[in-house]
Amino acid sequence: MLKTLRVITILAALGLLVSGCASTEKNSNTPEGAFAIAEEYDQGERYEEAIRRYTEVKNKFPYSNFATKSELAIADVYFKQESYAEAQVSYQMFKELHPTVPQSDYVQFRIGMSYYNQLPSTIDRDLTLANDAILNLSELIKKYPNSTHVVEAKEKRSAAIKMLAEKEEYIADFYFKRKIFDSALGRYEGLYNNFRGLGFDAKALSRAAICAQKIGDSPKAKKYQQLLAREFPGSKELKDAEKEIE
Repeated sequence: MLKTLRVITILAALGLLVSGCASTEKNSNTPEGAFAIAEEYDQGERYEEAIRRYTEVKNKFPYSNFATKSELAIADVYFKQESYAEAQVSYQMFKELHPTVPQSDYVQFRIGMSYYNQLPSTIDRDLTLANDAILNLSELIKKYPNSTHVVEAKEKRSAAIKMLAEKEEYIADFYFKRKIFDSALGRYEGLYNNFRGLGFDAKALSRAAICAQKIGDSPKAKKYQQLLAREFPGSKELKDAEKEIE
């Protein structure tokens, strides 16, 4: 009797399983069902399969609103995977194809963050993408000032700008230590002019004054020394410059 009940229970479970599979197959023939199946893979972190399923929704139901949802979902999956280059391209394509969707601020934010998340952890490497991150995050801040993403966008934009400033300082110091003063001067001037107010101003002015003096440009050396004295009176940086300039 117990064996019979056990067999019946197993058969019932198998019946439910088959029924569930049949239901899934049936649902995949509708945009809603196909999208729901893709979401399940997405939520289960089976990202490659999720991308494949979202792509199927786009291809099978191109005129459904679920096709549009799938395009954005694919970009989101790439972002979750930390495949930020692919995410950036996908979000950018979505933005170009659907410029007026309600999620436009989110898409713009994710474009900026996709660039930002590709930045290296150290400033001695290529920071070209920092400019793209700053540009796209600035566009979000300007175009969507009331977006919930603005606070984080400002934070990440500031971080990217500071990285560029640190890179400029790094290169300037490299030339300065090797006494290549003409090259160092241009970098310190750029540090002061382009990244003012980030904590580099006093050093940039002091080193610019010293470099100018070293290459024989006394008028420029005096100009930076006077600017340093006005903005940072009594500072160590001013004393360093005064030692080199008569």
